[in-house]
Amino acid sequence: MTRYVINRLVQIVIILFMILTILFVLFRLAPGDPVARMVDPNMTPEDAARLVAQLGLDLPIWRQYLAYLGNCLTGNFGHSFHYGLPVMEIIGQRLPNTILLFSTGVLLSAMAGIAWGKLAAWNKGKATDLWLTVASLITHTLFLPWLALLLIWVFGYKLDWFPINGMISDEVWLDPDSGALLKIWDVAYHMILPLGTLFIMHFGAYLLVMRSSMLETLKEDYIVTARAKGLTEKAIRNHHAAPNAWLPVVTSVGLSLAFSINGGALTETVFSWPGIGRELVFAVSQNDYPLAQASFLLVASVVLFSNLVVDVLYAYLDPRIRY
Repeated sequence: MTRYVINRLVQIVIILFMILTILFVLFRLAPGDPVARMVDPNMTPEDAARLVAQLGLDLPIWRQYLAYLGNCLTGNFGHSFHYGLPVMEIIGQRLPNTILLFSTGVLLSAMAGIAWGKLAAWNKGKATDLWLTVASLITHTLFLPWLALLLIWVFGYKLDWFPINGMISDEVWLDPDSGALLKIWDVAYHMILPLGTLFIMHFGAYLLVMRSSMLETLKEDYIVTARAKGLTEKAIRNHHAAPNAWLPVVTSVGLSLAFSINGGALTETVFSWPGIGRELVFAVSQNDYPLAQASFLLVASVVLFSNLVVDVLYAYLDPRIRY
């Protein structure tokens, strides 16, 4: 296992170097001029030239690339062209919001998918299995922006039950008399519609994976042996079949948590949720090279390391697996 982990870490370093290079090239080839967005029309030509020089955009491309690699190796991702703040400070402000929303969404949909997938497999061919499978297939294939806008229109606009955008209410957070519980409830209240969107979109995938894995597990010899011993059907399902059927779901959940770090750009943009995904869309549209590059690199790093963690965890969950 140690040799496997070391080999994977070497591969991750090589892949990250390739990603860094690709990001640098792609953003320089992208249409739009970041300098034109930053230069104030009232600036003198000397001030504009000084600003460009401070950002290093007047250097040859190869020198910009070397400086970019050197800064990345030291954890210095520069300052955002738009905000004028250190990139890591902006990411540090947005990342907790993304983790809160998407980790909660993934875990809730995974728990529901595992429970309902187990139920569907145990009732294979019956009405319960049919309805759960059809529902999961329909929801899993929905177009996310359409679903998000539909929920906003029905529950936010027509019924006026939930807020349609943002993460907090100014009147709550600016009120010095608001307690911690009220602020927590305010955030949870704003999360309901985006969480509902994520739940509807993703529970079906976990359900189908769990159902398929459970059906394969039920064919194993130890299930027949458990029945021969006179164990109850509930005990066989929950203590013998389900734990072994969880393995593919664990992989799926681990990778979903990793990919959720990018914040689901569409979800955060539609609901104006102040997270990494929304910031990434904004940075790309504004040609904010430092912020966009750091955001993409963060996503790539988390996905690569999460794959490694899932592989190692898989080996510990199933002793038969060896690398």
